[in-house]
Amino acid sequence: MATRSNSSRERILESAEAIILQKGFSATSIEEIVEKAAITKGGFFYHFEGKVGLAEALVERYLRQDSALFNELWQQAESLSEDPLHRFLIFLKLLADMMQRMETTHPGCLVAGFTYESVQFNDQVRQGMRAGLASWRDMILERLAEIDARYERRAEIESVTLANMFTGIIEGGILLARNFDDNSLLAEQILAYRGYVRMLYGAD
Repeated sequence: MATRSNSSRERILESAEAIILQKGFSATSIEEIVEKAAITKGGFFYHFEGKVGLAEALVERYLRQDSALFNELWQQAESLSEDPLHRFLIFLKLLADMMQRMETTHPGCLVAGFTYESVQFNDQVRQGMRAGLASWRDMILERLAEIDARYERRAEIESVTLANMFTGIIEGGILLARNFDDNSLLAEQILAYRGYVRMLYGAD
């Protein structure tokens, strides 16, 4: 059961993320955050020492949420097929469908935004972002290893490159979706990556 303290902390994080994704970290003030979160400035400093401490918590929360989302989709894919390639393709289709169904334009990626403003952060925040991106890469690498144990690739490409391509596709797709106010562009990029994987392994 969530305590009032935890509820206030989460409200601060939700409010801060929404504002930062719109304006950027450096342009967002603590005053704006506490106003949107309907909390006092003292309440803010009860949970965070300052903006850098807030940034650390935001990165941790954002990556934890992404990990939970990916795990949920993987579990769905695993329940639908025992074939590692088919599971991977199902995962990508589920992800694309989810992005397509979003009622509002994708708000953006906190890690991408923070990367552009990395000079604002300490090593802990920057290391957290790198660790998060590495976890997405490792997630894909694990699935590619399962596929490679059963299927032969039709072209030479390093597994790390193929895994990093997933992140590049997602981030680039978000950029397109936000600029053109159209989530279908993000979904299309994910499906294009899916199509490339199908061709790479000669899937039926």
